[in-house]
Amino acid sequence: QVQLVESGGGLVQAGGSLRLSCAASGSISRINTMGWYRQAPGKQRELVAGITVDGVTDFADSLKGRGTISRDNAKNTIFLQMNSLQSEDTAVYFCFLRNTFTFTTQTYWGQGTQVTVSS
Repeated sequence: QVQLVESGGGLVQAGGSLRLSCAASGSISRINTMGWYRQAPGKQRELVAGITVDGVTDFADSLKGRGTISRDNAKNTIFLQMNSLQSEDTAVYFCFLRNTFTFTTQTYWGQGTQVTVSS
């Protein structure tokens, strides 16, 4: 099992910035990807950003140019910095860790942290 502890959500004004953190512990495979999805009310969960253990990153188009994702492999922790936040960024943000094995993957989720952007 893997445990994910998220922090950093909250209320921010439009145009502001926020930094989310997620610390993983437990059975973490050597090859893994960590990142964030988000889900706004009435919408499907969507990928925000992800980062592999080797530092390869991917971002949703909506966040490109406004966010950075980094990780501390020694602490199994990732950080998502989001800038120029808009009301459309309001959502519950879920951290995930995907263990990758030869033929299978296992994905674990955090409980979610609320991000609210006020206009």
